[in-house]
Amino acid sequence: MKRNAAIIGTGQTKHQSKRNDANQAEMVFEAASRALEDAQLEMKDIDSVITDNMELFEGRALPDMWVAEGAGAYMKHQLKIATGGTSGSSAVIAGYYTAASGLFDLVMVVGFEKHSDGHTFAGMALADPFWDRPVASAAPGNFALSITEYMASRGVTQEQAAKVAVKARKNALNNPYAHLHIPDISVEKVLNSRLIAYPIHLFDMCPQSDGACAIIYASEKKAKELCENPAWVKAAVTRHDTPYLGDHIDRMAKIRTIRECSKIIYEKCGITNPLKQFDVAEIYEPVSYAELAWYEAMGFCEEGEAGMLIDEGVTSMDGELPVNPSGGVLSTNPVGASGVIRAAEGALQIHGKGGKRQVPDVETVLVHGYGVYTWCDMLVLSRHL
Repeated sequence: MKRNAAIIGTGQTKHQSKRNDANQAEMVFEAASRALEDAQLEMKDIDSVITDNMELFEGRALPDMWVAEGAGAYMKHQLKIATGGTSGSSAVIAGYYTAASGLFDLVMVVGFEKHSDGHTFAGMALADPFWDRPVASAAPGNFALSITEYMASRGVTQEQAAKVAVKARKNALNNPYAHLHIPDISVEKVLNSRLIAYPIHLFDMCPQSDGACAIIYASEKKAKELCENPAWVKAAVTRHDTPYLGDHIDRMAKIRTIRECSKIIYEKCGITNPLKQFDVAEIYEPVSYAELAWYEAMGFCEEGEAGMLIDEGVTSMDGELPVNPSGGVLSTNPVGASGVIRAAEGALQIHGKGGKRQVPDVETVLVHGYGVYTWCDMLVLSRHL
């Protein structure tokens, strides 16, 4: 029988472009140790460990074996998750299922990536060689195709996308773990940054980061014993789609996986007005334009009104629904850890441990993960069972 489960501890490294001082296992150990310290536990208390990583980006097979000792998984139940860009959020959902299954009471999830050890573009070159690879140059080229369709369909402007990038980087200044700290960020600076693939400028895109993030799940009994404000998982939903670009006409505007995930998880949690019923949203936005498209797909506004939300500051830290108080993927992107960071930052808000990025009186949080071929994961975290 399914049990309730909650996130009771979180920990992450300081994310940066290169961690020459640490290998994968050492980064994982940093994040795991901080999560254990936050939950006031020791490695021996953990029953099961789930690790995830976008292994194609580093070219190292079986990364779960390389980091097992750093994650405290030696001679314990361990599971590896790898679902591309959604690896982190898929691991978060797997961790929830593992704790809620009744098999284990305390489960640690650790996501990690060391981009500086590999080559992201080479990893993404494994797209369809006839239809995708010639027209989509890794993530920027892939997104550029959809963004131009989205702009034509919804009337979104480059200036509105730049405002998303500015919001993210300003929020990141309050996050000591964030990769990008750009105190003089502005709309003009975004628009004047190097053009990568029209209409995407350098500051419209996420960075490549080295880093790791860990969360600890507890069963209902353990969570009540160990944590003052557990972040209870109310529901978790996953939707994947076809990988072929030709099957995704007007992909960003229609984004059927996010729309279906939103519909199902809102029904499960009784959400009828997400803009008013969520206190915080930690969503996976690898490019500024994506955040605007996700606003519409997640029902934060009507079709074509995403630009208005960012223009009016609705999703800023002091707005009606703060989106990515952490600075989001636009500020920190160790891909294998990025989805775990969304859950960790959402749980932090419920735990009341957000520091300068804390939103007051957080009760309910939407957590979202995304993969480049429109894969989608969603969780709803709550202060209440």
